[in-house]
Amino acid sequence: MNTEPKAVRYHERGKPEEVLKLESMPVGQPGPGEALVALRAAVMHPSDMGMIGGTYGRLPDLPAVAGREGAGVVLAVGAGVTALKVGQQVKMPEALGAWRQAVVAPVEDLIAIPNAVPAEMAAQAFINPPTALRILRDFVDFKPGEWIIQNAANSAVGVSLIQLAHHCGLKTINVVRDAATWDPVLKEMGADVVVAEESGYEKQVKELTGGAKPRLALNSIGGESVIRLIRCMADSATVVTFGGMVGDKVRFPTRNLIFNDLRLCGFWMDKWVRTHGREDFDAMQAEIFGLMAEGALKLPVDSTFPFEKAVEAVARANAGGRNGKVLITSDWKG
Repeated sequence: MNTEPKAVRYHERGKPEEVLKLESMPVGQPGPGEALVALRAAVMHPSDMGMIGGTYGRLPDLPAVAGREGAGVVLAVGAGVTALKVGQQVKMPEALGAWRQAVVAPVEDLIAIPNAVPAEMAAQAFINPPTALRILRDFVDFKPGEWIIQNAANSAVGVSLIQLAHHCGLKTINVVRDAATWDPVLKEMGADVVVAEESGYEKQVKELTGGAKPRLALNSIGGESVIRLIRCMADSATVVTFGGMVGDKVRFPTRNLIFNDLRLCGFWMDKWVRTHGREDFDAMQAEIFGLMAEGALKLPVDSTFPFEKAVEAVARANAGGRNGKVLITSDWKG
């Protein structure tokens, strides 16, 4: 029996657990140039919570369907559609909200994903792995064997960076709160060194690397954590900030800036997408899809919730102590 698809919506901005509602959102058949897509997996990000709460850099009009990233499958296509076939895996259209069981969308708004990419990986392929890849590629011209350092190394960007750097023949120092727990996990992914945040590692960086200093740092925490990264860097190195988990003001060490000629930069994946053409975007995603399909790039999944429990899943997504992302899944078939 057919059932009406549902979506996770909010009519006002606020705490996700207070404003999110599971509501019916009927869909019709696709018209000319359109496709009907059914969700298979969607991921929950901190940026999703920022959008719901009104603190993110880009906010949708209300009421809105929550969720930025997910993967679905084409169930039907309208007249004149040749670019997509029934059964093709695609990215859920972000502008319409990804936390919905089904949507009818223009074909030009859908991005095909090779069916060889598992749905739980496809659902996470468009924000964190591209962020890691762009920072790896766009700021420093590396030679094989050189070093990178990052904080929050067990985050989705962090584990992506570890695997991508390893694939490219680069080495990583990975800073986490609990090194004893994360050392075996991250080293299995290709990490070279794993250290605890407050272990004093910044005073021992040459011992950790065999004499080298990192030329690139990835910062998503801020505060004292990024200051420790800065004190590790080689001359003329680059520190890229793409997040600020603690929200503290950063008092950059003037000595390091002057005498080591450091470059402090920012990066936002959304802006990169808006300022680059589709050819560049497609080439980047094709590389990520290829690595995912061959198993060289894997993102850990903490837990999976059926779509009917999507609002409950938010509490887990916001909880500490996770190992990977929280996903919501659906098998809606129309």
